[in-house]
Amino acid sequence: MPVVKVKNLNNEEVGELELSEGVFGAPLNKALIYSAVKCYQANQRAGTSATKTRGDTSGSGKKLWKQKGTGRARIASLRSPLWKGGGNVHGPQPRDWSYTIPKKMRRGAICAVLSERLREGGLVVVDSLDLQSRKTKDFQAVLNRLGLENQTLLIDSLENSNLALSSRNLRHVKHISPGGVNVYELLVHEHLVFTRESVGELDKLLGRQEA
Repeated sequence: MPVVKVKNLNNEEVGELELSEGVFGAPLNKALIYSAVKCYQANQRAGTSATKTRGDTSGSGKKLWKQKGTGRARIASLRSPLWKGGGNVHGPQPRDWSYTIPKKMRRGAICAVLSERLREGGLVVVDSLDLQSRKTKDFQAVLNRLGLENQTLLIDSLENSNLALSSRNLRHVKHISPGGVNVYELLVHEHLVFTRESVGELDKLLGRQEA
């Protein structure tokens, strides 16, 4: 089983923690990770782009001149796509880009990224993230002591109000719950910070794939 050292907020080692082999000892699977990231990004698309068709543009629907006898080209409406200010043809319309992949694939991709972060040394486990203050500068001092200066993802309960309030103004830090872990966030953040409790919760969530 993988073993990681547990630290306190002063960057002092306070023990060790055995991690689940199925969650933190998975091999790297780039194809699986790619599929999960592609699905995640597709589900984030708003799909609200749209252009006006001839039925959406303003203007009279009256026939501008009679069909025959004028010597001019026949025309039905001022809103025709052939006219300036008319509707667009075959333009983008609102659509749903989202789709799903099997849960086993999604969980497998998360395990692959977590395991690779552990092998790279980018996974940090702290005893607790219970802060005495909700000031951003105090939390920044904690990050400096832990050596976390780059993109950092904090995985802890959202009920930890001091952590949520002190970290929300830091652009390179994001706070999510164990149930909100996704492949994209694990990839874009260089450091992953867990608490003992959040590791256990994530292990229960991802361990279901083995059932």
